[in-house]
Amino acid sequence: MGEQAPYLRIAADLRRRIAAGELRPGERVPSTRTLVREWGVAMATAARALSVLAEQGWVRAVPGSGTVVADRTPARPPLGRDGLVRAAIALADAEGIAALSMRRLAAALGVGPMALYRHVPDKDELLRLMADAALGEVPLPEPGPEAWRPRLELAARWQWRAYRRHPWLAPILLNSLVRPPVVAAGLRVVDWSLRALAGTDLKRRVRMQVVMTLNGWVGGLAVSNAFEVQTEQDTGITGDQRLAADMALLNDYLASGRYPVLAEIMDGVEDIDIDEAFEFGLRRQLDGIGVLLG
Repeated sequence: MGEQAPYLRIAADLRRRIAAGELRPGERVPSTRTLVREWGVAMATAARALSVLAEQGWVRAVPGSGTVVADRTPARPPLGRDGLVRAAIALADAEGIAALSMRRLAAALGVGPMALYRHVPDKDELLRLMADAALGEVPLPEPGPEAWRPRLELAARWQWRAYRRHPWLAPILLNSLVRPPVVAAGLRVVDWSLRALAGTDLKRRVRMQVVMTLNGWVGGLAVSNAFEVQTEQDTGITGDQRLAADMALLNDYLASGRYPVLAEIMDGVEDIDIDEAFEFGLRRQLDGIGVLLG
């Protein structure tokens, strides 16, 4: 194999210097005259070396400045409201809602904090948009079940899955049961659920109370889970570890004789996890609605 052409050797040396950071984006690279002097080559050879680098995207010509190192950093896509909301959801999922601040989110996105305010006026609006996106990321089926029980059961499970995917979601949506924040996805599930009772004799107020009670029960269980998840994210101590630390105290209380029924029930009963509690409670909620309708 013959010796590499001089212009290729020059181009390779300049690439090495750029990759090593000796020549940074925007800085001028050696001119053709400098290359001629340093390498002892003809002007055409030096010009060809720079042409090769330009074709490969390493350098670019700037009128009035000569040839400079090109910025090869991938272009960051425009921020946009949707991208901001998705990034905020990912941050809250990973670190908890307590870790979410406009400054922390801006750092994760690689922008200044003020860039966020071009898309949302404040953190409260960001949380509302996050809740809307997180609750509605999996659409409810249309038309859905016609009978009231499977329809309300599906609505409850749909909400529960959203709360389990995003533990921070329930405290935002359930900051008030009777005056919840206006979220399009929340309005949709209420409307979808109310259709289950459209053919019944229940008064309109009672229909709304049925849906509010069911949704409030699902959300209340989810809020309890949210507190446990947030505590684990804040402290690094899991619920099982916390229970194990309290077990000696619990056993002392149970052995004291002051809680005889609880002590008897607890003897040999395994822990009830949150999903088991949801399954049991959902059946009882639906049974109760069935009695009301009957």
